[in-house]
Amino acid sequence: MNFHNPLVSVIIPAYNAEKFIAETLNSVLSQTYQNIEVLVVDDGSQDRTAEIVESFAQKDNRIIFFKQANAGVAAARNLAIQKSSGEYIAPIDADDIWDITKIEKQLKLMLKSQPSVGLVYARSVFIDEQGSIFGKYYNADDIFETQLVEGEVYTILFYSNFMANASAPLIRRACFEKVGYYNCKLREQNAQGTEDWDMHLRIAECYQFRVVPEFLIGYRQVVTSMSANYKTMEKSYCLVVADVKKRNPDIPNFIYRWSASNFYIFLTNKSYASGNNLNSIMWVTKAISNDYILLLNPGLYRMLIPCILKILFKPVASLFWKDHQAWLEFKQQFKPKQQDTQQLLEISDMNGQITLENQPGWKLYDLVGRHRWTQVVQSCQSVMPQQTTIKQA
Repeated sequence: MNFHNPLVSVIIPAYNAEKFIAETLNSVLSQTYQNIEVLVVDDGSQDRTAEIVESFAQKDNRIIFFKQANAGVAAARNLAIQKSSGEYIAPIDADDIWDITKIEKQLKLMLKSQPSVGLVYARSVFIDEQGSIFGKYYNADDIFETQLVEGEVYTILFYSNFMANASAPLIRRACFEKVGYYNCKLREQNAQGTEDWDMHLRIAECYQFRVVPEFLIGYRQVVTSMSANYKTMEKSYCLVVADVKKRNPDIPNFIYRWSASNFYIFLTNKSYASGNNLNSIMWVTKAISNDYILLLNPGLYRMLIPCILKILFKPVASLFWKDHQAWLEFKQQFKPKQQDTQQLLEISDMNGQITLENQPGWKLYDLVGRHRWTQVVQSCQSVMPQQTTIKQA
């Protein structure tokens, strides 16, 4: 095996991904590190996904294409890993994209690390359905959340899924041999949506993490329909938490509450974006029941108040807009057009900046956040006795 130029296996589960799969494949095949194989698993798609991937495979022999009956994202990733040959595994979802240096920079850091390091991650920017970067980004020197964790990160990862998506890590194959593959049993229990977090937690239990403190991943945000069933995601989260409690009973109870609150705020954001106002209120209520400090967060009210108003005025609004998508299209007409320079931004252009789901608000809430971050880091050091480090971006 060539340790100076190891093979990296890129794994892509794809289900009805015709809209974005070409862009994803182009970002993978354009990597500056070229010793890769790309395993795409079509998980029972009913659109042109297979046709598009096959057209790429005819032009680039690094692509290996598989089809399976619809069995879920975990089964698709597992098949790709089992069929792969690389010493390192790089997952990417079929609608995300990478900066061209993503694998090169992560692999360089991995090769300099000890075998105890099982995963190297990097930062993500949000991209919309057109591939444009969006979100509120701030100077990296201004806000404490610019701190990134390395070393023993298990408790911190449980408190807050800081990687945010499945397309961020580069993982040693040895990790899967030690901790197993993605959990297919979640889907069997009608619980999906936290397979990646579950896998990353199991890796963190046995290995250290390191980070390339740069934006290298484009994490696509697609507006889902109002019928999106986040109940299955909630069930998936609860099953993973039950497993964490069984395997790591020393984690303090307050971290379980804060983790649940973070998760329900995540579901609130998803429901709010999809126009499901009743569900948004339900999720935010659950978030507050786990953490009353959220009442100090101004970002909460920026979602909650519009939800209440939309429910009250729904009978009138429905006369003009038949659904949430129609409302979004109407609003788009009045938005100022982005400057051309904004449209041309590359992922790497955002380095030196950060983004927060909720913009910095009241000083008191920011102070609470700083204090909690310190508490969780200290708790991580007590639960996992080896070193946890904070890396400044």
